[in-house]
Amino acid sequence: MTAIEQQKLGKALWSIADKLRGAMNADDFRDYMLSFLFLRYLSDNYEDAVKKELGPDYPDTPTDVMQKLRVNTPLQIWYDENPDDIAEFEKQMRRKIHYVIEPAYLWKNIYELARIQSNDLLKTLQDGFKYIENESFESTFQGLFSEINLNSEKLGKNYTERNEKLCSIIKKIAEGIAEFSNASDTLGDAYEYLIGQFAAGSGKKAGEFYTPQQVSTILSQIVTLDSQDPTTGPKKRIDRVLDFACGSGSLLLNVRHRMNRNGGHGIGKIYGQEKNITTYNLARMNMLLHGVKDSEFEIFHGDTLLNDWDILNEMNPAKKIEFDAIVANPPFSYRWEPKEELATDFRFQKYGIAPKSAADFAFLLHGFHFLREDGTMAIILPHGVLFRGGVEKQIRTKLLKDGHLDAVIGLPANLFFSTGIPVCILVLKKCKKSDDVLFINASEGYKKDKRQNRLREGENGEPDDIRKIVETYQFRREEPRYSKRVSLERIEQEDFNLNITRYVSTAQEEEPINLQKVNKELDEIAKKSKEALNRHNEFLKELGLPPIID
Repeated sequence: MTAIEQQKLGKALWSIADKLRGAMNADDFRDYMLSFLFLRYLSDNYEDAVKKELGPDYPDTPTDVMQKLRVNTPLQIWYDENPDDIAEFEKQMRRKIHYVIEPAYLWKNIYELARIQSNDLLKTLQDGFKYIENESFESTFQGLFSEINLNSEKLGKNYTERNEKLCSIIKKIAEGIAEFSNASDTLGDAYEYLIGQFAAGSGKKAGEFYTPQQVSTILSQIVTLDSQDPTTGPKKRIDRVLDFACGSGSLLLNVRHRMNRNGGHGIGKIYGQEKNITTYNLARMNMLLHGVKDSEFEIFHGDTLLNDWDILNEMNPAKKIEFDAIVANPPFSYRWEPKEELATDFRFQKYGIAPKSAADFAFLLHGFHFLREDGTMAIILPHGVLFRGGVEKQIRTKLLKDGHLDAVIGLPANLFFSTGIPVCILVLKKCKKSDDVLFINASEGYKKDKRQNRLREGENGEPDDIRKIVETYQFRREEPRYSKRVSLERIEQEDFNLNITRYVSTAQEEEPINLQKVNKELDEIAKKSKEALNRHNEFLKELGLPPIID
């Protein structure tokens, strides 16, 4: 499917969402819409796999015959005719595509119940969601639909009204996407598009779960480059990638897409952590909807700052889990309450604890602790981390002196839904080749759109802001008013203040004034002024009027 067709699908789905949600809050309707889209993908993907598995035994039953038999899917016919083979069949399907969906919970059956306005739709959906959470997959997806309240009064005052509303929503979704492919890339991209649209409608709340795709692309391209010599291009394989504030998972998926596109061996396993339960469920759905098998990712629901994920709490250094690539867009200047015992926490004890007013460095040090010696970490943070004093200066200074800060990239303002302030990307490594810090001031490279500014992608003759940032980083290029490699000695002269404009100013230099030239021009002006005055006085004399005295 082309980019134009993908955008068309996304817009079609958004149009459906916009029309159907009525007075419902966009965030609430998002959960219903995305969950149904997810169910449609799981069902279609499963039915395609079933056809291959059963081959000629798959019932090729015409629709009118199924209606007479009062079944809505061919698989239901097979189940009815082969009750003794169901267990072995489902075992085989789990082996092949890692999950099973019973015929009653397939999208085709759900849609047919919606089409005929069946009173059983609501109950079937409730049972189907529970089944997928607890039984579909080998690894449990407990609570995957926990935020989808099918009994909510937002859908209707009673069962009948809620059932009718769901019939309408599902019928419109099914009809709206019928002409489009059900491939994971297609629906996955449409899913991302919808997340972005809902994020736009949520305003500042969207910062909890959404990183703009263009910014996400920059981070993913940077962390997939060879860490020791980025000029050689992308890595062939990444064993493990982590986003410890993963939101809806778009950053992780962007890294995966980049690795697959690089023509290498992809990623061994994806790891993410998310505190918000709704967003955590979005991330898990997003992974599956993009064709990531349940064995290929692990998303944990928990508090990153408290480090309550068991796999990250291993005290034995030999068993410590580390990551080849780490990406993150944590909440900016998050207020937290660090406990005294965190002073000895293995993540912070070498550097210090971030202040209560801003947990930015706490997030950074958390991720950095788990970075492999030859790994790369890219994190989005507010500009305050570059110049604030106190313990933040202490942390910043040690990271610099230890040679861990590789690059500081300043982005334009108003790129994010959650804030209008400009932010920066810090690139960190535990073992880096260059002994300087690359500063990139990309604050002026953008296009102004209605709501947000956006980085240009080289379309229709526009500059390619994303490529310029990545290639400047990759080849450590220096360019006036854009980028500069700065030694630690120079940074120390600036008292370890990393304010980008101290090293790369976008201000245009004023041309030097040629005083001799200016003096000559003023002299000429004075002569011409005197000549004009003399002529004027002659006219006044002829008219019998007094002259103007100089």
